[in-house]
Amino acid sequence: MADTDATGSDSGISAEFETDFEMGQDNIRPFGLDIHNPVFLISSLVIIAFVLLSLANQEASAEFFGWLRPYLTSNFDWFLVISVDLMLVFLLALIFLPVGRVRIGGKDAQPDYSYAGWIAMMFAAGIGIGLLFFGVLEPTYYNFSEGGNARPLNIDITQPGNEYIGVVGTIHHWGLEGWAVYAVVGLTLAIFAYNKGMPMTLRSAFYPILGDRIWGWWGHIIDTLAVFATLFGLTTSLGLGAQQVAFGLEEVFGIQQSNTVTVILIIGITAIALGSVLMGMDKGVKRLSEINMLMAVALFLFVFFVTGAVTAITRYFNVMVDYVTLLPALSNPFGREDTSFFHGWTTFYWAWWIAWSPFVGMFIARISKGRTVREFILCALIAPTLVCALWMSTFGGAAIDMLNAGGAEGVKATVIDSYKPEGALFGFLQELPLYGIVSPIALILIVIFFVTSSDSGSLVIDTITAGGKMDAPVVQRIFWCTLEGLVAIALLLGGGLAALQGAAVSTGIPFTIVVLLMCYTVYKALQTEER
Repeated sequence: MADTDATGSDSGISAEFETDFEMGQDNIRPFGLDIHNPVFLISSLVIIAFVLLSLANQEASAEFFGWLRPYLTSNFDWFLVISVDLMLVFLLALIFLPVGRVRIGGKDAQPDYSYAGWIAMMFAAGIGIGLLFFGVLEPTYYNFSEGGNARPLNIDITQPGNEYIGVVGTIHHWGLEGWAVYAVVGLTLAIFAYNKGMPMTLRSAFYPILGDRIWGWWGHIIDTLAVFATLFGLTTSLGLGAQQVAFGLEEVFGIQQSNTVTVILIIGITAIALGSVLMGMDKGVKRLSEINMLMAVALFLFVFFVTGAVTAITRYFNVMVDYVTLLPALSNPFGREDTSFFHGWTTFYWAWWIAWSPFVGMFIARISKGRTVREFILCALIAPTLVCALWMSTFGGAAIDMLNAGGAEGVKATVIDSYKPEGALFGFLQELPLYGIVSPIALILIVIFFVTSSDSGSLVIDTITAGGKMDAPVVQRIFWCTLEGLVAIALLLGGGLAALQGAAVSTGIPFTIVVLLMCYTVYKALQTEER
């Protein structure tokens, strides 16, 4: 049996995967910083230039991003959908293959976090403000807007049993295939970092293909692309969160929405995120994630019981059956007639999930040492899908019931009559008791989700640009957290929602190739591990 070092990597296996750390130590340290040269410099300078150009040319930016997103989602739809399908099939196969018994960190590795803490951090980082922003919006939009053109597979909701097809379409976007993207990246980074003793950065995963060339420009390109994908994927969520908070402030406190208010919100919440970043993983991110989960559970239970627990449970099982039944058709990119749903939502979502994958993947890799491959996949794939589906079914399904009964005027006004997606949640909560108490709680929850995503993303980008080091100087985390806020402001002012979505798609599509190659490299690595 090969000797095992302190990192849990098999030195006897390292003939193929051995890391010559000296080859990767081209870091420079001006002002006490630990900057991975040239990844930090290239990515930061390009992003700063992007911010300045977007702010200086807001009308041109709006026009460009307004064209970019539909162009990309219409021309790369088949590529994105097939790629995500392959990732899901790959992970499901790993569950049943012998390599599923491999433990992240080696045979004797122990988890750093309890199940509750681990899953809370994974869930908060992976979902962000998505549940709150889209939980009511998506199901009701699919069912009632655009004369049915946005319905998945053009299914007729007037037929018995089809009244919740909007919920099914939403679960498709927040279910197995989306989480498969995160799980591929997370598992790959965890195995190469904790089992192979390599730096936790994207380039490490390509050692089986590129060998020592990962320490040169090939590696720099991979890591720089990961930084771009992470930053623009993350700022899309931050921008959506800021818009929803601005709407909530008007609802709760009467503060009128405006670009100025939104910019101030981004600055203020970024400042809070900086405080969490300074506190570190255990005291900052972990505590916020756990608070997030407790508040989210409380809000969910309130809606669950107020709108009818029995109805919610029955609806949940029915839509899950429909989801599993329709998954093959929803995952087929060819011959689709539901073009509004497919291009306007599905292909955007897959590009967005992929853009987020370096961020969420690296984050969950950092917290998953000691788990088996099988355990990792089940918790990172199956469990979040079930929870997301329950949330979407409860919130979205109840909103659909209200609309069918002639109620939910707030939802009707923000989703159907005038498309204001940031207001859908508050329009829904207006129909429930104790709105004066529940709406401020929802507003606080959105803010905490916002902060959790920002500080988690800062830690991940900092790790990538520091060459995989997880203890880089705090100054660098502050830099990246601040830059995230500036990019979100630039995108919102230079095109709004279209700019946010266009930026995510434009970085997610090229990064898809990186994630697909990771399926090969992680399987190759797992084959050499002792089970």
